[in-house]
Amino acid sequence: MNVMLVGGLWLNGSVWGPVASELEALGHRPVPLTLPGQGDGSSSATLDDQVEAVLAAVDAVPGRVMVVGHSAACTLAWLAADRRPERLAKVALIGGFPSSHGQPYADFFEVRNGVMPFPGWGPFEGPDAADLDDETRRELAAAAIPVPQAVAQGVVRLEDARRFDVPVLVVCPEFTPAQAQECIEAGDVPELARAKQVDFADIDSGHWPMVTKPAELARILAAAAGAA
Repeated sequence: MNVMLVGGLWLNGSVWGPVASELEALGHRPVPLTLPGQGDGSSSATLDDQVEAVLAAVDAVPGRVMVVGHSAACTLAWLAADRRPERLAKVALIGGFPSSHGQPYADFFEVRNGVMPFPGWGPFEGPDAADLDDETRRELAAAAIPVPQAVAQGVVRLEDARRFDVPVLVVCPEFTPAQAQECIEAGDVPELARAKQVDFADIDSGHWPMVTKPAELARILAAAAGAA
């Protein structure tokens, strides 16, 4: 199956390298994406530009697709389900949940000079970054790409109720499946509360399992793609 891999804030497509290699060995066709404004040299990209890039990647391959979103990009994966429900076999969400209609995409940290730079490791101390050693932290921070303001503060627009028919897998790194289910049942994730099929997979990692547990993450994604 075609597996689109969409990284979260500050990441480009190269972060998926080890996962993509494993997925290919397991018989799938990985497509790591570098989003506009997060690796193409542009600081003027908008959220709509990123959505269009994901949709163009979906449209460029034959057959049905599983779109994988990490962290903030869980919303991009869900927007793909909204725009292309007939093409998506499944959405996999790693370490995050989709925002609702009318919410900002990822207005989480300070914007300076039109971009939202990586804020350092302070906000991620604890379970998020517990499995990152000092060298990996340095490498990730050095490679982090400031996210354009018009991406981070872009407003999410969801339109097609057929998105709720697309099966969802929530991959749980720094939180447990039980905690994810509790959030959904408490009404904190309205989009997934309305989804018809939501499954969960646990992975013992921090917030960046594509970096710290790529083989295990690839096996989880391959099993999800196979089931779809």
